[in-house]
Amino acid sequence: MKFSELPLNDSVLDALDAMRFEECTPIQEKSIPVILEGRDLIAVAQTGTGKTAAYLLPVLNRLSEEEHPEDAINCIVMAPTRELAQQIDQQMEGFSYFMPVSSVAVYGGNDGILFEQQKKGLTLGADVVIATPGRLIAHLNLGYVDLSKVSYFILDEADRMLDMGFYDDIMQIVKYLPKERQTIMFSATMPAKIQQLAKNILNNPAEVKLAVSKPADKIIQAAYVCYENQKLGIIRSLFAEEVPERVIIFASSKIKVKEVTKALKQMKLNVGEMHSDLEQAQREAVMHEFKAGRINILVATDIVARGIDIDDIRLVINFDVPHDCEDYVHRIGRTARANNDGVAITFVSEKEQTNFHTIEKFLERDIYKIPVPAELGEAPEYQPRNNEKGGRKRGGGKSRRGGRKGAGNKGKKTNKE
Repeated sequence: MKFSELPLNDSVLDALDAMRFEECTPIQEKSIPVILEGRDLIAVAQTGTGKTAAYLLPVLNRLSEEEHPEDAINCIVMAPTRELAQQIDQQMEGFSYFMPVSSVAVYGGNDGILFEQQKKGLTLGADVVIATPGRLIAHLNLGYVDLSKVSYFILDEADRMLDMGFYDDIMQIVKYLPKERQTIMFSATMPAKIQQLAKNILNNPAEVKLAVSKPADKIIQAAYVCYENQKLGIIRSLFAEEVPERVIIFASSKIKVKEVTKALKQMKLNVGEMHSDLEQAQREAVMHEFKAGRINILVATDIVARGIDIDDIRLVINFDVPHDCEDYVHRIGRTARANNDGVAITFVSEKEQTNFHTIEKFLERDIYKIPVPAELGEAPEYQPRNNEKGGRKRGGGKSRRGGRKGAGNKGKKTNKE
């Protein structure tokens, strides 16, 4: 479907034309009409499906056509991270170019000038406020922010916000909002805690759910079945002969990120780290250095897995197996972008085997298991617990079909990129 086939006004369509947006993505096609009708919505779609436009376009359309209070905050968009808030703000500028709609991005950082700019936008009543929970609450607590006129409350990447511990913050913000409002929630997954949040803040919502797509075929996927204490040794062997370029290593927690970064620096590798303990200026500096090629390896939590666009990542390493299939798709989707090839390698410890097998079942394929380097000692067998009849499956460190499905020799060939 083309955007011109949707009931969007000329100002919105002119902006889309200027940005060369013609065809709707599935999430846009299904969500935009619901939001235009004024219904609450819960939409489940992974990152990269065009969900930002799916909620911004209809809200902008309604802000420009319908009566809303002047000099008042009419829409709140919540985002889990500063980086995502910045990206939403950039898209907002493009989509609203031909409309008299104002906006301000509100996120953390040590810059006092930035805080004052945010305060000015909030007190003057920017039409759309794009905010991280913590920073918006900081402004609310100072007493000069009025959310009583808000008509649209949008949560982007709601599951990530809950993973980061923002549930109480979100509920605190909801207390400042009028009960009569349209609430829109986008999430990549639908665990029980998201269902509970939806029940608490949405009113008879419509539901749109897109199946999680499989990773791009261009991504060569492989895994090492290993003990936890062998993981750093595997990295050392991967990077022994050639200095790596454009590598992201994902770890499960910021503590693990710090530990891995420290170990890689001791290996004399050019590495940076990205996690929520860093101040905004530090995070921007690290990303700038990584994009510029002055940092070869970025060790990160899932803060980088969603919403960060870097097109030429050569290799993604999952130092820990992701918690769910969606996170696996998001992580390895950082590579093989913009028609490039890429490699994704996952380290699977004994405790992570069952989780990894769940990912394999979702992918409907056995990911090739690369033998652990002999100098690191014996590795465990691949024996994931299987809930299906038949009990355990044994793989002996190889693919269950004989060892060379999918990544095969290609995975070994490109390990040192």
